Amino acid sequence: MFEPSYLSLYKSGELEKRVAALNGLLAECEICPRKCRVNRLESDSGFCRSGRQARVSSYCDHHGEEPVLSGPKGSGTIFFSGCNMRCSYCQNYQISQAMESGDSHINSVELANVMLYLQEKLQCHNINLVSPTHYVPQIVEAVFYATGKGLRLPIVYNTNAYDSTSTLKLLDGIVDIYLPDIKYSSDEWAVKFSQGKDYVMQSRRAIVEMYRQVGNLVIDSSGIAQRGLIVRHLILPNGISGSADSLEWLAENISRTVTVSIMAQYHPSYLANSEPVLSRRISHDEYRQVVSMVERLGLENGWLQEMDASDYYLPDFERQSHPFQIK
Repeated sequence: MFEPSYLSLYKSGELEKRVAALNGLLAECEICPRKCRVNRLESDSGFCRSGRQARVSSYCDHHGEEPVLSGPKGSGTIFFSGCNMRCSYCQNYQISQAMESGDSHINSVELANVMLYLQEKLQCHNINLVSPTHYVPQIVEAVFYATGKGLRLPIVYNTNAYDSTSTLKLLDGIVDIYLPDIKYSSDEWAVKFSQGKDYVMQSRRAIVEMYRQVGNLVIDSSGIAQRGLIVRHLILPNGISGSADSLEWLAENISRTVTVSIMAQYHPSYLANSEPVLSRRISHDEYRQVVSMVERLGLENGWLQEMDASDYYLPDFERQSHPFQIK
């Protein structure tokens, strides 16, 4: 029987200590690499525009994630509002940037109840935290409360990888599955299109730490993920994402057995149409080049998303009950 890693921390009392340590960081917030040092305990907000309580846009059984996460019953996905980046092409811009889709401020007990709802009522395979970076203290506190009420699902940390390694170390033994993006291999593009200073260094350090904690992907006999690292890479037009360099780095510095998810779903959302190099979908030639690189590097574990699947993955967060629907 699978037992999530946070159960042992809960039983030993360590999980409660982690809650206290993380909440203490909110007084001069250094949760992410931006280190805004605002007092979020007093509801001040920094770059992420988030205070003491988490802001949740929606939660649902999401069937559009990687097969090992979605399975037949769906991934229990919680979409948080706000973000510590400003991607000009973000498909979730309604909640990450505009923050206009009826999100709710909820305390950690209420967030714990959402997790339990996804487990007990929807019977999802995991708790999938989308854009969790700026809410790590609130999330860990909610996991603490939910564990006491019977939470037993793997925790998925679904992130842009602009994460602080010191914060990630406080998640060691709490997160079962890390699902980071590797967005860029150029800080120039990271700053221009995502306001992500030092993104390459920060994201690569974060992925190294994630891999140290959970290692390669482990699935159960029914093909559902229990633990491990899955690295996503979204192909951007005109080589903006630096796919070759990022994939080579993964192969050489993480492992050739690491699980990668190559995403071809790019669609010029939000402000992308005002940026000439981002104002179109990727071409078949751009797609084939990345596929060839995956094959050349021997990255055999993971998924290659088909190009014609892009429309399915465009959310509308005005549909709060389920932002994704099959088209």
